Amino acid sequence: MNIESLITDLAFILLLGAVVTILFKWLRQPVVLGYIVAGFLASPNFTWLPSVNTLENIDFWAEIGIVVLLFSLGLEFSFKKLANSGGSAIVTAMVIVAGMMCAGFTVGHVLHFNFINSLFLGGMLSMSSTTIILKAFTDMGLRQQKFASQVLAVLIVEDLFAVVMMVVLSSIAINNSVEGSQMLMSVGKLLFFLIIWFLVGVYVLPTLLNRWRRFLNGETLLVVSMGLCLGMAVFSVYCGFSLALGAFVMGSILAGTSYAENIEHVVTPVKDLFGAVFFISVGMMVQPAILANYWLPILILSVVVIAGMIVFGTFGMLITGQPLRTAIRSGFSLTQIGEFAFIIATLGMSLGVLEPTLYPIVVAVSVITTFTTPYFIKMSDPVYDFVEKHLPVRLHFLITRLGSQGEKEQASGHQWRDVLRRHLWRTIVYAIILIAISLSMDTFVRPRLEEWLPEWGDLLSLVATLVIMSPFLIALVSPVKAPADATRGISHQIPSIVLTIFRSLLALAFVIHAVTRVYSAKVAIIVAVIVIALIGLLFYRRLSAYMGTLENKFFDNLNERDLRRSGKNNHVVSDLHMAYMTVGNSCPFAGERLMDSNLRRDYGVNVVSIQRGSKTIPIPNGRERLFPGDTVGVIGSDEAIGRLLPVVEASIDSDAADQPDVQLKPVLLSFNSPLINKTPLSAALRDTYDVLVVAVNRDGEFIDSNPNLVFAPGDIVWLAGPAANFNKLK
Repeated sequence: MNIESLITDLAFILLLGAVVTILFKWLRQPVVLGYIVAGFLASPNFTWLPSVNTLENIDFWAEIGIVVLLFSLGLEFSFKKLANSGGSAIVTAMVIVAGMMCAGFTVGHVLHFNFINSLFLGGMLSMSSTTIILKAFTDMGLRQQKFASQVLAVLIVEDLFAVVMMVVLSSIAINNSVEGSQMLMSVGKLLFFLIIWFLVGVYVLPTLLNRWRRFLNGETLLVVSMGLCLGMAVFSVYCGFSLALGAFVMGSILAGTSYAENIEHVVTPVKDLFGAVFFISVGMMVQPAILANYWLPILILSVVVIAGMIVFGTFGMLITGQPLRTAIRSGFSLTQIGEFAFIIATLGMSLGVLEPTLYPIVVAVSVITTFTTPYFIKMSDPVYDFVEKHLPVRLHFLITRLGSQGEKEQASGHQWRDVLRRHLWRTIVYAIILIAISLSMDTFVRPRLEEWLPEWGDLLSLVATLVIMSPFLIALVSPVKAPADATRGISHQIPSIVLTIFRSLLALAFVIHAVTRVYSAKVAIIVAVIVIALIGLLFYRRLSAYMGTLENKFFDNLNERDLRRSGKNNHVVSDLHMAYMTVGNSCPFAGERLMDSNLRRDYGVNVVSIQRGSKTIPIPNGRERLFPGDTVGVIGSDEAIGRLLPVVEASIDSDAADQPDVQLKPVLLSFNSPLINKTPLSAALRDTYDVLVVAVNRDGEFIDSNPNLVFAPGDIVWLAGPAANFNKLK
């Protein structure tokens, strides 16, 4: 690889990208589209400007961009959010993905694409753009509305489906056919590794990060988080998956830690840089000749995306119990494709199965649907008004029903389903852990022992396997705690009894499998029964207590982000506990001294620590100030901390509005200035001109501003304010 050429190409596309994206910012258009335009201008397809020397150089940077982009998406995802998103989001996402996959596949055949290209086309059309939707909601002030939270929950589930889809499409592309057994094997392998990575990551990473807390300033946190991202990406490739999958999984694991916001903050510049390179590389695939020749497929696919997302999104919300207004507004918000479409297209190109003409077609469809997204979001209310007026009387229940009312009523009569879910989760998780132990011992430990101790290697590996498995076998067969209402009546107890027997037989099967690696099946059954009996009689209590500790540690780590903010596990006395919260940009106490914030009087809490970067201030005095980004430790009751949290962590999204052009400028006061003999207070500069007096340079000496300072001729007054207001002030 030519290093000079690599840097030259990177410098060229970044400089061009900077100019184009500034222009798009000025035009109030999505920056992603600016990157795509910049990529087209930097490509050999645009002959009026110099082009990059080697396209492979850009592919190299773009690969890094995909990894960092997926890591950042994982930081916003988190399995905790997936669990809390509810059945509505999961079912809606399934309806959208399945419906759009079928629609895209069908249109692909109509447009004479082959089987693999039609399948990839369906995958690309089934994923809405998280980036574009968040930007549109923020610009339109809709982020806090109920339907927006439903849409974001759907996008969270779609992210996971997209990762699974990438693995499935890769498997199909490599084998050039859809084999049911092969596809199930790929999905099963993916789920196996996802659960193992998730369990190990959640148990280990928060503990290590908390142990290293005092060393984790912005610099070290960036190095640690990117190291974990790339390390998991490499390990993912070793396990037979892609770099992007490993990066996404590591991001989702770190999303549940108390460092998630800080990691997101320090990683954002890296994501913005390499994400820009990725989208610029997408723009390089645009070929005007192809777009001119394929204008009809582009138009058809754009209509399919918009109409399909509206229909399937609205239908998915309706069948999960959402009211009609929420369903329509959600469906109209999902009418675009974005980053995952490009990632799937890049995957197809790297596998050599995607036709070169399909990539620029999908890019064009994304550009069109991105431009139309805000307009369709605005159209949702008039469309709802029209539908409401013309809706048949027998369907009026769709308008007034509560989103989760039907689910609550249905759940109240079937409490045993909660017990079933708990049994299934315990069975799946511990079965996968036991499979992982068995595979690890057979792959790594047993061959080494057989090599070192030929006569005893098999027996020692078997004993070691059973010892390591024993606590997880106990956990697998242990009773599942159920709600009180779910244990009433024999009809509710039968499923629990059946599932307990099934889990016991499954535990026995794991022991039999381990023993048959060394002895015959008949001996294995006898040994398995003896082992299970011994574990149950001699070590049940000790192993149960041990597994209880492990489970509690796991769930504490899983919920660490919420527990640290609310402090529910940090009980000091009966009704008080310690909580940690991060001071937001728009916190009303930011910049104030503790003695002036009246936290104890107004909220009933005491500040016991302030962490500012790598510096920790224990038991701060009243003169200490709070600044955005500080992590504040407070002691108070549940109610007090609950009231304080949203106030302290109040934050203004940096994309919510254009950043004001605030400048610091000096103004020389002449003898004729109307400010002479006035003070900053009497001159009313703040109220009249929206400027702030910062300091005054008088005879070479700087004087700090105060309301009673009298202006004199020759003073150089330093003012801060919007640039446009200085002209008025002059």
